[in-house]
Amino acid sequence: MAEALCSGSVASPCGEVGVGFAAGRVRGAAAAAALAESVPIGGYSSKSTFPSGRVALTERKARPLPRNLEAAHGQMNLTIGKAMRWWEKCLQPNMREIESALDLADSLLNAGDKLVVVDFFSPGCGGCRALHPKIAQLAEKNPEVLFLQVNYEKHKSMCYSLHVHVLPFFRFYRGAQGRVSSFSCTNATIKKFKDALAKHGPDRCGLGPAKGLEESELMALAANRDLNFTYTPNQDLVPIADALLKEAAAPGGPWLPLPATATQLFIQGSENSLLSSGR
Repeated sequence: MAEALCSGSVASPCGEVGVGFAAGRVRGAAAAAALAESVPIGGYSSKSTFPSGRVALTERKARPLPRNLEAAHGQMNLTIGKAMRWWEKCLQPNMREIESALDLADSLLNAGDKLVVVDFFSPGCGGCRALHPKIAQLAEKNPEVLFLQVNYEKHKSMCYSLHVHVLPFFRFYRGAQGRVSSFSCTNATIKKFKDALAKHGPDRCGLGPAKGLEESELMALAANRDLNFTYTPNQDLVPIADALLKEAAAPGGPWLPLPATATQLFIQGSENSLLSSGR
């Protein structure tokens, strides 16, 4: 019976089950071989052939990291560019932010006869932010005009000394004339800015060195203990009576010698009056 069963010549009630079991083993082995070829093991991928049953392991190539990612010593560093702030956008070559009170004073003095627009703004001012793109457009259309930006939050003490208490605020300076216009405007009143630019912007002959800030403004900045700013008043200024006497006494002067009574009147009436020598 055993021999018959081994030879397969005797039918068995379980014959079909045995055949199905054997076929299932064959199909299972084939599926395992296919799975072994496709499933990675650890850091490696496996390949197998069913007849031999051997498994070959090959090292899997590492994918290159993106350029903005760096892996070093088990750490990953992400490099992100600094976001540009709104007052730094749309800047033109003739627009610059002021760094200090001394920078403002020197910039005005070194501008020559060029028109200078000082723009006082604050990062948290909605009107300043809305107006900035239009100011940048006007700066692009007027490359001969210098635009200086003063950040109110960074230079609040300096703005107090310059009597700037409303934003956005603008001051126009032109050569020997010094300050020629001062006003506040918004998008709704931008025509005020355009009119001042058209009035003071055209080229003109300079009548002397740039005046810059007013005398009172320079004195206020020098008196501000929060600022590293020093100012020495012009020593060339002399009382008007002394100037007239000097002019009258000069050889070939236009006037005859003045009587003593007239000289006394000049001295009494103009003790506090100053006149620049040589004018």
